[in-house]
Amino acid sequence: MERALATTRDRQGPPQPKGGRIRLMIVDDSVVARAVFSRIIEADGSFEIAAVAGTAEDAVDALHHVRVDIVVLDLEMPGAGGLKSIPRIIAAGQGAKVMIVSSLAEEGAEQTVAALALGAADTLPKPGVGRFNGKFSEILVNRLKSLGYASAAAPSSVKTGFRAPLRAMSPDPVEVVAIGSSTGGIHSLGALFRSLPEQIGLPILVTQHLPEAFMAVFARQLGATAHREALVARDGMELLPDRIIVAPGDAHLSLDAYGKRPLVRLIEGRSSSGCLPSVDPMFSSVAGAFGKGALGVVLTGMGRDGLEGAQRIVACGGSIIAQDESSCAVWGMPRAVLEAGLACAVLPPDKIARRIASRTEEQVGCK
Repeated sequence: MERALATTRDRQGPPQPKGGRIRLMIVDDSVVARAVFSRIIEADGSFEIAAVAGTAEDAVDALHHVRVDIVVLDLEMPGAGGLKSIPRIIAAGQGAKVMIVSSLAEEGAEQTVAALALGAADTLPKPGVGRFNGKFSEILVNRLKSLGYASAAAPSSVKTGFRAPLRAMSPDPVEVVAIGSSTGGIHSLGALFRSLPEQIGLPILVTQHLPEAFMAVFARQLGATAHREALVARDGMELLPDRIIVAPGDAHLSLDAYGKRPLVRLIEGRSSSGCLPSVDPMFSSVAGAFGKGALGVVLTGMGRDGLEGAQRIVACGGSIIAQDESSCAVWGMPRAVLEAGLACAVLPPDKIARRIASRTEEQVGCK
């Protein structure tokens, strides 16, 4: 029998302590889908289904009474629908992460990128009827485990008493900003660029883990958010002030520094991190081309992509800024560079933008 929307023991309850089971809410207008997802998820002892809902409106109402770590959300539903409701669900969830599982995540890149930009932590295409078992079940469970527990508000930028060995930021002028991100990165990039002045006088490179089919849409939406030109990288492309160059989904974005000025060079093949595109080649080539003038930014994402490249930037005299745990969908990539002693600051995206702006004010002659 399907569980009630919120059980009595859940009402006004605190978040589940870390170390317990990950609590989920399933939001889908299909009774069959809710039942199948519940069966898949509860088969793994790491999870507990705390609530279910048939509409986004019901989910928002329930989140005022039940605390969950992850909301599994369909996009195509009656009423307001899943996409437009993402910000309200995130606000009501008080740190809960949103995992989109929808047929629209596969049918349209626009819908998927829009969901990520609105704050969804991850997306997964919903399979056709009769295809929920096997590989899909494994992928879903692994993705949910990667998202883990809800984020909790913290008074400082680094949570749980972890003391980061922060470095001093390079006093040299910043010449390029290179940003790497993965799960939850589109939302974090949006927050960063909304707080960044439209003119900082520097080229900006971005590597976001996304498939090739999404990159044109992603670049277009990023450019609109940032109010500046954003282009998918091509071989030989010039680095221009305030132009954003985005790594394509089928190659790594790097720089050729052997000419009079660095140009974009695309590198094919897997990186040591196993990611394609990978942050490491971008950071490493930026370090070689700009040395002390390189500023690397590591945003939310699972794994350790960017760590090797960040080491190269620091070795060449440049600086690294990491996103703080509280604002991350997954605190993997930033944590790796922080624990390696490579970060000079640990901040949420809007404050990262302010830090970049403060370092570039004099370079563009503005305050």
